[in-house]
Amino acid sequence: MNAHIPALSAGGSVMAIVPQTFEETFRVARAVVASGLAPSALIGKLTGDDAASAVAVAIMSGAELGLKPMVSLRSFTVINGKPALYGDGLINVVRMSGRVEYLRTGCDEIGGKLVGFCEAKRNDTGEEKRVEFSQDDAVRAGLWQTEAMVTKWNKWDKKNETKPNDSPWYRFPKRMLAWRAAGFCLRELFGDVLGGIRDEFEVREIDEVETMRDITPAKAAQPPKPPVPPAPPEQASKTIEAEPAVEDDPAFDLGDFLEQLETSLAGAKDEVEVEEIWTDFDAPAVLETNGHADMIDAAFAIKNRRLAQLSPLNGG
Repeated sequence: MNAHIPALSAGGSVMAIVPQTFEETFRVARAVVASGLAPSALIGKLTGDDAASAVAVAIMSGAELGLKPMVSLRSFTVINGKPALYGDGLINVVRMSGRVEYLRTGCDEIGGKLVGFCEAKRNDTGEEKRVEFSQDDAVRAGLWQTEAMVTKWNKWDKKNETKPNDSPWYRFPKRMLAWRAAGFCLRELFGDVLGGIRDEFEVREIDEVETMRDITPAKAAQPPKPPVPPAPPEQASKTIEAEPAVEDDPAFDLGDFLEQLETSLAGAKDEVEVEEIWTDFDAPAVLETNGHADMIDAAFAIKNRRLAQLSPLNGG
């Protein structure tokens, strides 16, 4: 006699598993990591509870915006401990809020150059806004990419590597211009919905500037100088004219120099003051003189980021 096999039933609704406590969130995060479903962009080379922690942060950050756990993992990344939304995730969160009358993004070509834009309107207050982010804006901010091969700092192996340029600004410039415009537009118009969350690329750029301070290995500790032996007794009573001591110039510290440059530029109130500070530091000449010509572009990136912060587009 055959055992009774229950019939399969159709229909019903699918409901997501939504954790209600931190312990439940961490259980879900561990399951995601163990299953191999954790996005590599989210956990990098992290393993075990470190990887689960990154997943848990993404889940909790998404929950605050009304996203279910697995949707959060597709929409969020964590960069150096800072949660950030992918460009399309930023747009999706705003659309899901139910406060959008219209939201449009795109990229036009004007005068031979690309201009990304985002325009949106709230249906509850009637506020509307259009923000553009152009190719020229990207160049001033140090974002525009044209080189097929680039040298990047590998923070895991602590060394520079030359590799094909995989930057989205090189591969997808139109999309990046539109998403950057959307980031500015939506954070200003729907700040109550996003709660201060930034898009992935802006957080990554901020992290790169902070990382530049740490790429110079610490100066090797100098061994203590041996004590000077006392003069022989027969010479102790003689008056000897000592030669003036010559002190070596302190070694140039790349990390300190870049940090001082960034700190000084952060205090600039307008573009004129930025140029004055830049001239005082004379970063290209100083870096080349001290054997760090490869970091001149990094210094220009710091300057360009401050100029971008002071631009009207960025509320400066």
